Amino acid sequence: MNSRVVLFLCTGNYYRSRFAEILFNDRAKRYGVDWRATSRGLKIGWAGNVGSVSPETRAALEARRIRCATIERLPIECIENDLSRADLIVALKESEHRPLLEIRFAGWSDRVEYWDIHDVDQAPAAESLAEIHDLVESLIARLRRSSR
Repeated sequence: MNSRVVLFLCTGNYYRSRFAEILFNDRAKRYGVDWRATSRGLKIGWAGNVGSVSPETRAALEARRIRCATIERLPIECIENDLSRADLIVALKESEHRPLLEIRFAGWSDRVEYWDIHDVDQAPAAESLAEIHDLVESLIARLRRSSR
């Protein structure tokens, strides 16, 4: 049986969604949850991001001793096929991402679970990444319960 897929969405696929993806995959493996995560951005390249992931994301993963081969991949822009292949879609901030989904992918915005994680221009990275950590842990627990 193939693993089910959770798709994390943010704006640039550089900071929040990448952290959620890599953390989720680490925790799913650790807890034996038959899900895997991927992530995409709804508006790639808008902020002048440099490299594969934000320095804050890289540091937060290193602090948690999480290593991942996909950390070096560049951000990827979301296409409709990404949405249709996912069993669960999580957008990291509703007020930011619902409008982008409505513009780019009509009919998908109501099929998404929304979190409320601020980008670096609105909250310190340590605070936002800690919130993502807690929400990913809660999501893993919820998926573990539903698979029993």
